[in-house]
Amino acid sequence: MSSLVQSVDWLAIAPPTIAAVVGLVVLVADLFLDERRKGLLGWVSVAGLAVATLMLLPLLDGDRATFCLTGDPHLCSYTADRFTLVIQLLVLLGALLAALLSVTTLKDARKTVPEGEFWFLLLSSAAGAALLPASRDLATLIVALEVASLPAFALVGIRYGDKRSSEAALKFFLSSVTATAVSLMGISFVYASTGSLYLVRIADRIQHVDGQLHTLAQAGVVLTLVGFAFKTAAVPFHFWVPDTYVGAPLPVAAYLSVVGKAVGFSGLILVTVVALPSYADVWGPALAALAALTMTVGNVGALRQQATRAYSAVRLLAWSSVGQAGYLLVPIAAAAYSKDAQKSIGATVAYALMYGAVNLGAFAVAALVGRAKALNRISDYRGLYASHPLAALLLAFFLLCLAGLPPGIIGLFAKVTVFSAAVDAGLGWLAVVMAVNVVIALFYYLQWTALLFRAPEGEPEKHRVPGPLTAAIALTAVLGIALSGAPQLVLRFSATALF
Repeated sequence: MSSLVQSVDWLAIAPPTIAAVVGLVVLVADLFLDERRKGLLGWVSVAGLAVATLMLLPLLDGDRATFCLTGDPHLCSYTADRFTLVIQLLVLLGALLAALLSVTTLKDARKTVPEGEFWFLLLSSAAGAALLPASRDLATLIVALEVASLPAFALVGIRYGDKRSSEAALKFFLSSVTATAVSLMGISFVYASTGSLYLVRIADRIQHVDGQLHTLAQAGVVLTLVGFAFKTAAVPFHFWVPDTYVGAPLPVAAYLSVVGKAVGFSGLILVTVVALPSYADVWGPALAALAALTMTVGNVGALRQQATRAYSAVRLLAWSSVGQAGYLLVPIAAAAYSKDAQKSIGATVAYALMYGAVNLGAFAVAALVGRAKALNRISDYRGLYASHPLAALLLAFFLLCLAGLPPGIIGLFAKVTVFSAAVDAGLGWLAVVMAVNVVIALFYYLQWTALLFRAPEGEPEKHRVPGPLTAAIALTAVLGIALSGAPQLVLRFSATALF
C-alpha cells in the first residue's frame, strides 16, 4: 500500500514561502516596536524580498515539482519550471522595487499609513503573486490569485481619512470580486466537464467531452478567462484602473501596474495554453478582440489626458498601462493560431520583462516629483531637467522604451517580437491595429518627454533625494540600460520553450 504522506520540496517553494514568512514576522514584530523603530520593518521587508529573489538561483539547474498525486507523480500542484522562474523573478523584483519606493513614502506619511499592516499586506500579496505561476491545478491557481488580490484591496485604501483612497479601494474590490465569482463559475463548469482540476489532465480530458457537455465546457472556458482578464486590465474590465492608481499610494500603484499584470497574464497563459489548448477556437478570437480593444481604449484614454494640464502623471501612466496590456495580450491570442505556441508565449514574457523594468522606473521618477508636487500633474514635469537632470534623462529613457523608440532599444525589440508573433500566426489585422496604436502612443510619450526639457516656468526647485528612492531609480535604470545594451537577455525567451 502506497503512503499518502508526501515529501515537500522546500527549495522549490522557497521564493513564495520566504515572502509569506517574512510578512508574518513583520506583523508580529510590529506589536513590540515603538513608533521610532517601526522604520526597521521596511528594511526587513526589503531584505526578505531580496532573499526570496535570490532563492530563484538554485532552481535554475532543472525543473522541480512538489505536492504531486501519490498515484501519479506527473500530476503536481506546484511546478518550478522556466516559465515559473521568469514570472517569479518579475513579481519579486517588482515587489522589491515597490518596497524601496514605500520606505520613503511611509516615512513621509507615518501618521496616515500604519507601517506594520502595510508591509504585511505587501509581502502577503507578493507571496500569492509568486505562487500563481507555479500553480498547476485550478484550485491552487484561484487560491494564489485571491492571496495576491485581497491584500491589494487593503493596500489601495490603507491611508487614514483619504476619501479618494477609500473610493478607489471599494471600486477595485467590488469589480474584482465580481470577476472572481464569474471565474469560479467557469472553473466549476470545466470541472463538471472533465472531472479534474489538474491543468494537464484537463487538457487531455476536455478533448473527449461528451456532446451534451460540450456547450458547458465552452461556457466554462470563457467564464474562467474573465477573472484573469480583469487582472490584466483588459477592456472592458479596465474601468477600475485610473481611479485606483490615482487613489492608491504611489508605490502601490506601481506594484499593481507590474505585479498585478504579471499575475493576470501568467494565469491567462496557464489556463489557455496549458489547460485548454484544444479550445483555442474559443479563447483565441476572444483574446484577439480583447487585445485590439484594450490597446485602442488605453492609448486613446492616455491621449485624452494631454488635453488638460490638470490631469496627473499617475493617471496618464494608468491609461498607458491599459494600452500596454493590449500589446501583452497579442502573443497569447496568437498562440491559438500559431503552430509554435511556445514562441508566442515567449514573446509575451519578453515584453512583460521589458515593461516591468521601465514602467517601475517611470513610477520611481514620478515618486520623486510627487515629493515636491503633491498633485503630481503632467505640467509639474516641465523643466525637470533643470532641477534634476539625471532623473529627467532617465524618465525620458523609460518613456522612449515604452514608446519603442531608440535609445530604448529593448522597447523597440520587444514590440517587434510581439508584432512578428501576430504576423506569424496569420493575425495581420491585429498587427495593423497594433501598428496604429504604437503611432498614437508616440504622441503622448514624446509630448511628455519634450516637456521635461522645456524651460521651467519659475525658479527650478532642487531638493535632496532619499536613499531608498535613489536606489529604486538606479536599479530600474540599470535594468533598462542593460536590457537595451543586450536585448538578447530577454528576447531569447521568445525563441525557447518555457514549459
